[in-house]
Order: sequence, then structure tokens, then C-alpha cells
Amino acid sequence: MSDRYASFANSGAGRALVKRLGLPDPPRLRRYRPGDPLVPGPVLFDAAPGGRLREPVTKLLTSAGVELTDPPSTETRTADTTSADTTTGGGIRHAALVYDATGVTDSAGLRPLYDFFHAYARSVLPSGRVIVLGTPPESCAAPREATAQRALEGLTRSIGKEFGRGITAQLVYVDRTAGYAIESTLRFLLSGRSAYVSGQVVRVTDPGTGDEGDRERIDWDRPLAGKVALVTGAARGIGTAVAQVLARDGAHVVALDVPAVGDLLADVANDIRGSAVQLDLTASDAPARLADQLGDRHGRVDIVVHNAGITRDRTIARMDAGGWDSVLAVNLSSQERINDLLLYRDLIPAGGRMISVSSIAGIAGNRGQTNYATAKAGVIGLVQSMTPVLAERGITINAVAPGFIETRMTARMPIGLREAGRRLNSMAQGGLPVDVAETIAWFAAPTSAGVTGNIVRVCGQSLLGA
Repeated sequence: MSDRYASFANSGAGRALVKRLGLPDPPRLRRYRPGDPLVPGPVLFDAAPGGRLREPVTKLLTSAGVELTDPPSTETRTADTTSADTTTGGGIRHAALVYDATGVTDSAGLRPLYDFFHAYARSVLPSGRVIVLGTPPESCAAPREATAQRALEGLTRSIGKEFGRGITAQLVYVDRTAGYAIESTLRFLLSGRSAYVSGQVVRVTDPGTGDEGDRERIDWDRPLAGKVALVTGAARGIGTAVAQVLARDGAHVVALDVPAVGDLLADVANDIRGSAVQLDLTASDAPARLADQLGDRHGRVDIVVHNAGITRDRTIARMDAGGWDSVLAVNLSSQERINDLLLYRDLIPAGGRMISVSSIAGIAGNRGQTNYATAKAGVIGLVQSMTPVLAERGITINAVAPGFIETRMTARMPIGLREAGRRLNSMAQGGLPVDVAETIAWFAAPTSAGVTGNIVRVCGQSLLGA
């Protein structure tokens, strides 16, 4: 469903009225298009004293064709804090600001971040990017270092709400030995693929899967070539977008949905040159039938995307047992049952990817959706509990938590709730199914071996949830 308010706000007459009345101002977001450069301008990169990621970040971004610029010395930058240069970056407009804060070891060491972002906040282009790199607090050597590193979350989340104009801000915690493992994450967060992802905290670990030289053999346009991907709930909405994006990136997609939408499912599979499987995931024999299909036809499945989901909304006082049981069965229990059997039969090889679709309802809860929120919170628990188990097999597991996404389901919401969902985020608009799909594709990439155990909200930095 189209967002008529956003279209009006971006028109000539609409922009003037929105500005005059102080109404929500949804910016035009920079989304990925094939052939686009990673960023549409130079990237300003700086580091706190002792930062350990300057060398890998410089190499990774330079090899990606990014023009990196260095800020002037701190003495020069702070000599005249009222000059135009200190508030516009010397007249240069930056596509992104990247700051390595891994050298911050106590709260006093946070001051250079103020100096940097105070000086260059106004230099960022619309739909620009802000990325802060830190050390996971749980791995810090001393309490003061852990305290300072945890403080970075407040900084980045606030920047995401302050900068506006479609600018996103993220914090990436990088394990001490994971330097070059951050490439896929940097590329995703800098690119138009992350248009509706903001205010997030991502953790990158050391995957132990080879040296930095392996990067030269990566096809960044088709990173999933030769992979087999299963997408459940693929006939409509987010599922269809996921199937399309994974196929675009080179995967053979096995699109699954219930028999009732068989015609729609066949259209999706034919469009992406994949294959279709009609199956009710709640059936007692569903995991075995699916495992047989994948094993017989493909011998394995490299990527499993659990997207299938239903809603049966009522307050818990008015909800019947069937409404509870059906939502939990589809949205959570089916994932557990399928995962267990695919792993038992060794159909997911080392290097495999498991990705689940949760929801901000699973983080914040939602009136009238106790069943749905319970299931989606359970999905988060599934990811967190299975991360160490799957790491032993060389498999990653992550989840996306969409906010308000423009789908057939949200189009049926009452107009008041629909408008609130669209406007109560830093982007002042709803996301698109492709925004969720691009995030899933980042998780699915072979280059994301160090990205596991993450729950990333695709919500435009919604005011709901954490």
C-alpha cells in the first residue's frame, strides 16, 4: 500500500507545509540498486588513540572503491570551534562518518567522539551513514573499559534520532581478533541495502575461516552463487522479497508455503527460477517431508530462512486456545522442529546460515498480540540459545525483527494505528519488504561468517522497543 502522506510531504507544496507546521518529514531513503557504488561520496574515517581497526578498515574500504578522507588534527579542529569548517567538515559533504572507538578505555576517553561528531555532524549527506566500531564490553580487560564501551550504545542510538534526513547510525562491536571479518557488515551498513536499519548494535566475532587474502575471490554482486536457500512463507510479502533478493544474489531458492496459496507460490518460484514446495509446517510429518525433499533434490540446504508466520489477534482474556496454539505452532514450534531434523540429518553443512524472522512485538510486546509477541520473543530466545551450539558446527544463526513494514497485513490495520506505525520512528515512514530481505541477505552471505547471535531490528529506529 502506498504512503500518500510521504508522497505529499516530498512534493513541492507538501515540503513547505510540513516545514511550516512541524509535521513528520519522511525523507527519501537511499536504497540499493544494481550498479550503485557502495557509497555516493567520500567517507570520513577517524579513530580514538589506540584504536586497533584503522588498518583493516582502511584496507577493506579502499579495496571496495570507497574514497576515504582523514580529519585534520585534533588541535586544528578544536582551535576555533565556531568556524564554519568545524560544523560542515571543511565544506566537504560526506556519505558516511566512521569512527574506530576500540581505543577508548575509560569514560574520559569518550571525549574524542564528541569532538569528531560535533565537528562533522552537519557534513553528512542525506541518507548518509554513521558507524561506530567498538570492543564488546563483555570482553574488555577492565571494568572502566567495559563501561566506556557500553556507553557507545547511547551515543549511536541518539545520533540516529538526531541527524535526520534518512541518516542511519549503528554500533558494531568487533572481537579483538575479528578485524577483517567486519567487511560484509561494513559493506551492508554503508550501502543502500541498510536504508531502514538504524540504531542497531551488531556483534562480529572471529569466524576462524581463513586469512585476509581470501577476500580477493569474493563476488560481491552474486555472493550466494551455488548456494541452496529455503524460504518459508514465500508466497507473499516479506517472504517473496526474501526469495527474490536471495535469488538475485545467486542462490537457488526453495520457496515454501501452504497449499492454499499454491498458485501464488508457483508464480514466485517461476519468477526467480527456483522451486516450490507446498507444505503445512504444522503437520506432524512436515519436517520429515521437507528434509526428504531437500536431501533428495539438492543434497543439502545452505541457508534456512524461517519467515512463515500468522496472526490471530485478541487480548489474552478474549483469546481462545486455538488462537494461542496456532500462532505458537507456526511462528515458533515449526522452526524448532525443522531445525532439529535438518541438523540431525546433517543437511545443513558447515558454513550454513539459519535466519529467523522475529518482530519488534517480541521485544516490546503489543496489546492484543500476546500469542504473537510470545512466539516472536521465543524466536529471539531460539537464536540466543542455539548460537553456541551451532558455532561448533560452523553454522551461524541470526534474526531480523521488523517494525512497521508496508505489506498486505499492515494495509488492513485501522488508519490511526497504521499512521502511528509509519511515523513513530526516526525515518517517519514504514519500511518495505525489501528492507527486511536485504538484511537477511547480509546474514546469509558466506562473508558473514563472523556475524552470529544477532537480533537486528529493521524498523527505521522505531520508538517502540529497545
